[in-house]
Amino acid sequence: MKKGLLIILSLLLSSIVYANQCKIYWLMGSSEEAFTSCKEEAEQGNAEAQFFLAYMYDEGDDIELNKQKAVYWYTKAAEQGNADAQYNLAVIYDKGDGLEQDKQKALYWYTKVAEQGNSIAQNILANKYYYGEGTEQDKQKAFYWYTKAAEQGNTHGQYNLALMYSDGEGIEQDKQKAVYWYTKAAEQGEFSAQNNLAVIYSKGDGIEQDKQKAVYWYTKAAEQGNAEVQFNLAYMYDEGDDTEQDKQKAFYWYTKSAEQGYAKAQKNLAFMYSHGDGTEQDKQKAVYWYTKAAEQDDAESQYNLALIYDEGNGIEQDKQKAFYWYTKAAEQGQFAAQNNLGNMYYKGDGIEQDKQKALYWFTKAAEQGSPIAQKNLGNMYYFGDGTAQNKQKALYWYTKSAEQGNADAEYNLAIIYYEGEGTAQDKVKAAYWYTKVAEQGDAEAQYRLARMYDKGDGIEQDKSLAKKYYQLACEGHLGKACNKLEQLTE
Repeated sequence: MKKGLLIILSLLLSSIVYANQCKIYWLMGSSEEAFTSCKEEAEQGNAEAQFFLAYMYDEGDDIELNKQKAVYWYTKAAEQGNADAQYNLAVIYDKGDGLEQDKQKALYWYTKVAEQGNSIAQNILANKYYYGEGTEQDKQKAFYWYTKAAEQGNTHGQYNLALMYSDGEGIEQDKQKAVYWYTKAAEQGEFSAQNNLAVIYSKGDGIEQDKQKAVYWYTKAAEQGNAEVQFNLAYMYDEGDDTEQDKQKAFYWYTKSAEQGYAKAQKNLAFMYSHGDGTEQDKQKAVYWYTKAAEQDDAESQYNLALIYDEGNGIEQDKQKAFYWYTKAAEQGQFAAQNNLGNMYYKGDGIEQDKQKALYWFTKAAEQGSPIAQKNLGNMYYFGDGTAQNKQKALYWYTKSAEQGNADAEYNLAIIYYEGEGTAQDKVKAAYWYTKVAEQGDAEAQYRLARMYDKGDGIEQDKSLAKKYYQLACEGHLGKACNKLEQLTE
């Protein structure tokens, strides 16, 4: 009896081994034997063998690549409920890999495998519903599947679920639940979740503000090598924003980000080298990093680089390179570069003089609100320098500049109103603008204002104010003011 039982068990075991030959050979990497066994078992209806056979055709694993046969066998296995086959089939239809793309079929098979608890498929299926890809957009279904994936520990599902709670998209906004799921994903190393969590703690967005946690999560995300996050962390240390200011740490993280090609970090790193801010001053390294950022079309870096070459600040002066980078920045609308480029054309500074181009660039900068460019443009119109004289336009641009506190424009505007050039004479306005520039320490304006008060010239006579402004002008080493002061006090 026992002998008979042993024979039966032996036969059963041999049949099990035979039935698993496909998987055994495949796992052993015996491709030829695996293909033969898997094909035989697949044709007998074994779902696992059908999957392995499909995979070999799909990858061209020591056999000729054949996407059609891969789809055929994936489908056979998938129809028997093989989750791996369902997932791979969904991906093929989703991407149109070797056959016509079919988003509806992709959705069908993602659903099948998601229903079997595959968290990756659940997250992908949620994405489909969220964006309305291959189906009608349905935020509630997206939320359902993100939740399923998240509850199984899928980091993408957790992150996406947190986003929905944070934004209140398709569900009621809940910042606490957003933080909960961001934290779950962040603890698994999802850097976007770490970054968002840091932002929430930094701003106290729906939860209690916690600067230490903000720095902690920014650091975690930065340590994963994301250049933008590294820049944000560096900026926090640089400005003392959310944490104690630490220029060395700012320098460290700017360097990490800059070395990955992040233009904003390159620009800020260059600034630190240029000014010896948090590191030893090094103009050559400043030029190096400004150049890196400038080559990525960062307009401010292009301007700063041009300025260094223009002034020969710590490096050899090079007007051609200054002109080149001013032009690059100016063409992107950087108004300081537009003004400086206008100056180069106006003076013929390292380039051929061209007052029409000077007028063009001064106008560009002036229209963006640059007070220096507005004053320069006013000068050109006032004197008819490189353009037809136009006192009305001069008045307009001097006013724009003066209203921003430019002393030269205030002084010129005072003269225009005093003389009635291009506008009705108005000595009250002249006194107003002389006062503005006098308060900035301009001795000539102080003297002229003093004379107006001394004589009651267009304004009410006031000997006390006249004496005050003669005194200030005299202290500014203006001899004629000293003489007038002496006469007034005799």
